[in-house]
Amino acid sequence: MNMEHEEKALKIYFIPFLAHGHMIPLCDIATLFASRHHQITIITTPSNAQILSKTIPLSQNLRLHTVPFPSQEVGLPNGMESISTATNNNNLIKIYQSTNLLRTPIQHFIEQNPPDCIVADFLYPWVHELANKLQIPRFAFHALSLFATCAMESVKANSVYGSSSYVIPDLPHSISMTVTPPKGVAEVLGGLLETVYKSNGFIINSFAELEGQEYIEHYEKTTGHKALHLGPASLIRTTIQEKSERGEPSIVSSHECLSWLNSKPDKSVLYICFGSLCLFQDKQLYEIACGIEASGHEFIWIVPEKKGKEDESDEEKEKWLPKGFEERNIGKGLIIRGWAPQVMILSHRAVGGFMTHCGWNSITEAVSAGVPMITWPVHGEQFFNEKLITQVRRIGLEVGATEWTHMGFGEREEVVGRESIEKAVRRLMDDGDEAEEIRRRAREFGEKAKLAVQEGGSTYKNFTAVIDEIKRSRDRKLQVPE
Repeated sequence: MNMEHEEKALKIYFIPFLAHGHMIPLCDIATLFASRHHQITIITTPSNAQILSKTIPLSQNLRLHTVPFPSQEVGLPNGMESISTATNNNNLIKIYQSTNLLRTPIQHFIEQNPPDCIVADFLYPWVHELANKLQIPRFAFHALSLFATCAMESVKANSVYGSSSYVIPDLPHSISMTVTPPKGVAEVLGGLLETVYKSNGFIINSFAELEGQEYIEHYEKTTGHKALHLGPASLIRTTIQEKSERGEPSIVSSHECLSWLNSKPDKSVLYICFGSLCLFQDKQLYEIACGIEASGHEFIWIVPEKKGKEDESDEEKEKWLPKGFEERNIGKGLIIRGWAPQVMILSHRAVGGFMTHCGWNSITEAVSAGVPMITWPVHGEQFFNEKLITQVRRIGLEVGATEWTHMGFGEREEVVGRESIEKAVRRLMDDGDEAEEIRRRAREFGEKAKLAVQEGGSTYKNFTAVIDEIKRSRDRKLQVPE
């Protein structure tokens, strides 16, 4: 049986972008291809390979290939090889620049060892040219939702920039917006999407039931391109250990997290996390602290802004936490200064809500766990993702964020106040009719996510369709005489 698999195995290369939010889901999707007995190679840089080697099940079918990271050429310290480790905008730009310099070593490796297919992040547009040269299919990946892609294309086509409030034109639902994206964001993403449309298909970390058949049809009708939902990728992690090891090492042990959560009643804890790239100033952190304390609910709060600052002085601490906050909330709240095992936390029975920046990975992880959300978008396409959750699927409610920035960190003009935060927490975590309806719908989508990845489910069928398409391409190539 193994020989039969080996004979028929496809050789597929995955090239994830250098950011955890892109790398983790694409590598989980690569793992799923490997589980179907295909030969998978993930191409990355040394520091990222170190992290991945501890978080994905490397085997005969699933390998890593490293290419040197051009630290000296772009002026970055050794080991800073991911957007998620950038400490300022300058470093962020340098890491983006480095991706162009990776083209030569990656291309050399692929040309010397050609695969049957390449799956690359859409932030590597040059892969299109390489795949054409090798006459192999290329699938594009991005950590975007299909819904946000459709919304962005509509906003760009209809030039609604600067409108104070508007309905996004031409979408299957009437989506009301009170803020427009910075023009540069839509233009840059729009330009990159042009290379996506030249690929064999757009691979999305989602499942058809969440985004809806109406948006799949809308995308394919308006772009002439194919969308392939191959998620939620996080559901490949089934054990507590697998869930806790996803991504960077956690700043706290999974045992400590579990012990704390195990002591709490079902659906009683609010999980608060804004991802690795959304960093707030002290004045905003202070308002969050005041709001969650006033709500009276238990919480886990991830604060990457304070990573490595556990020993800060009382004077420094009181810039972002009210005096005595930690003492008053002993046992009631857990503050984690850095990375946390998010998939493990969200899947715990004690978690009843998730305050999120609406990054697409975080949304799919919450949906997969059946956890309702309080939405607080910051940058990128997150304001569009919010509307899918609050207006279309109605599995969350909005905190009221209205400032759409280019980057997740840096100076912001607006602060979301403690009153808005407290109100949103109470609306979701108190036992009202509205909250119960939101919870019920969130549970239903959690069940749909699990069914999607099982044999016969929508995601499982999409995997089979992609594999069959690559096989047909390979077989045609083998039949053509040299």
